[in-house]
Amino acid sequence: MKRTAGSVPVIGIAGWKKSGKTTLVTRLIAELTRRGLRIATVKHAHHKFQIDDAETDSARHRRAGAAQVAVVSRERWAIVKELQAAPEPELAEVISRLDPCDLVIVEGYKRSSIPKIEVRRSAAASQEPLAEKSPNVIAIAADHVVTNARGLPTFALDDVAAMADFIAASVGLQPGEPDAEGRRSASGAARRDTPAK
Repeated sequence: MKRTAGSVPVIGIAGWKKSGKTTLVTRLIAELTRRGLRIATVKHAHHKFQIDDAETDSARHRRAGAAQVAVVSRERWAIVKELQAAPEPELAEVISRLDPCDLVIVEGYKRSSIPKIEVRRSAAASQEPLAEKSPNVIAIAADHVVTNARGLPTFALDDVAAMADFIAASVGLQPGEPDAEGRRSASGAARRDTPAK
């Protein structure tokens, strides 16, 4: 079943290579799931990636020409779709194919129009601020003092609880009654019925 991308709150985590995006995303997932929220993620890869080993049966199926391969076990399952020269799917299409959740965290997609937190680290591949060119950056997380925040909220890169609170407020998770499935965050936040902007 497909959903529209606007029917679930979405927050992006964007930054240059080696800025700490993946570390921050995994820490946010842990914090938000601890609060009782169901989180889905989308990770953009700039390179060719493979989720099965070269000699697994599923890899052999793909190499033989299968357009889609489903790999299923007791613990997890995945569908690998070969694009076969088709364009990379748009972010909204990918989000629409995810199962229902309280929040989608998107890693990467610097140029997408979703609201995002810019991650800055002294050791990043570039120090060029994304916020200066992207009106969709709504906050900055950094491992150093941010002098060019342009009025945006700033967080220490390791202040995950404060960022989780900010995300909850930004995407419409507010104190109140539990959601339809009875989930409530540790701080009492529950998802609003209003879709994310």
